[in-house]
Amino acid sequence: MQGDLYDVLVVGGGVNGTGIARDASGRGLSVLLCEKDDLASHTSSSSTKLIHGGLRYLEYGEYSLVRKALQEREVLLRAAPHIMWPLRFVMPHMPNLRPAWMIRAGLFLYDHLARRQLLPGSRGIDMRRHPAGAPLIDSIKRGFVYSDGWVDDARLVVLNAVDAREHGAVIKTRTRLVNANRKDGLWHATLMDSHSETFDVQARSIANAAGPWVSELLKGTLGSGTHTRHTVRLVKGSHIVTQRLFEHDHAYIFQNPDKRIIFAIPYEHDYTLIGTTDLEYHGDSSKVTISPEETAYLCESINRYFKKHIGPEDVRWSYSGVRGLLEDENAENASAVTRDYLLELDTPANQAPLLSVFGGKITTFRKLAEEAVDKLGEALQSPAKGKTWTEGAPLPGGDIADADFDRFLASLQQKNPWLPADLAHRYARAYGTRAQRVLGDATSLADLGNAIAPGLYEAELRYLRDNEWATCAEDVLWRRSKLGLHVGPETLDEVTRRIDGWFVQPLQASSWTAV
Repeated sequence: MQGDLYDVLVVGGGVNGTGIARDASGRGLSVLLCEKDDLASHTSSSSTKLIHGGLRYLEYGEYSLVRKALQEREVLLRAAPHIMWPLRFVMPHMPNLRPAWMIRAGLFLYDHLARRQLLPGSRGIDMRRHPAGAPLIDSIKRGFVYSDGWVDDARLVVLNAVDAREHGAVIKTRTRLVNANRKDGLWHATLMDSHSETFDVQARSIANAAGPWVSELLKGTLGSGTHTRHTVRLVKGSHIVTQRLFEHDHAYIFQNPDKRIIFAIPYEHDYTLIGTTDLEYHGDSSKVTISPEETAYLCESINRYFKKHIGPEDVRWSYSGVRGLLEDENAENASAVTRDYLLELDTPANQAPLLSVFGGKITTFRKLAEEAVDKLGEALQSPAKGKTWTEGAPLPGGDIADADFDRFLASLQQKNPWLPADLAHRYARAYGTRAQRVLGDATSLADLGNAIAPGLYEAELRYLRDNEWATCAEDVLWRRSKLGLHVGPETLDEVTRRIDGWFVQPLQASSWTAV
């Protein structure tokens, strides 16, 4: 790669960076994406994992953002029905908080700001009769139900990267941008890989999609001569995961007295995902963890509604991320900071353009990427300008007929009757129509190789290594899947050691027995 020239160098392997790489490469631009860690290793795997318009943003007057997100919601649900699916949300009514008329008005707007085809509208419910009322305290008599969507956020990022590569992009994970400077109408950049080896590339433009680090790059790594009028506010969001707190398939959205919103969502079949917090953050964005105070806050929020109370001792897993939100001087607190995005294009005369991404949310990543490539195409005077293509294009594995996941799953099981039902379901969810690529020519579990952990066979590890940039146990257990949750705490260290060992010397796995 030494000295190679690209149309676009994308910095950042989160959802915005991989979305830009996918869109740009699909329009015929040559693309190199570099990510200093693994794909989706920070903000983009630390979300509440929702494809949603953002009901609460209506309260802040963010009508344009909500409309844009609602429009994208159904586009994404059709593009990847294996990793995204509709979800019904229940909002219990607490008379001492937002009045019922305000909630009804908000839900009416939410239903009608954008056209709906896949998702049913909202309605009022009697909590004493609805299954979602059973786990809640008896004083809750009424509520509302509405629709949004669920997404496996880390896999969404990986699938964008896979699609980008299949359209010609070069994806370099664990590769850091050391510096970049403009010279003779090009960017001259030095990158460093995980072995501390450096190489130089040239690019006609740079897309700075570094998320929480976008301003840091502008101030240092991208050299002198870059100009920006914007910055990001770092906001920390934390989540906890407990054993399953309810049996039905609806999620909850709870109002807190401080006007924040907390979700309780069915997660990985056996668990409940609870979050999120919104706190100003001033530390190292790559070393963020949940605090005891955040854990207590989330537990208290749940205990305000559920009959069965939880405490810190019930937390099975937690995760935290830092969102680089567009700085909003008018926002009184972190919860009120806009989730909209801004694309800033720096184009000095006769110099290579720099596009920086400020803010954004996972639901609008595709639209953000489309607009970013439009701007870059115009700045580069490229014939690719205007040839948008991603709105109707499925993500890898998402070409499921009529977006009917259940029918697709039945077909996969019919073709592979030897495959256990739970494993067939997980493969179908994770890989969609590409599940057969994981299975290869296997006709029995033995053909998949050793079970390095329950339900994790060598065939899948090979697929993740060769096709999805996985290099270690953390990539596999916590980003490409959530198998780490399903491994007992007493064996997690051993499973982690085995997977890490497989990536170093896969042939040695032939002598292992399953944990």
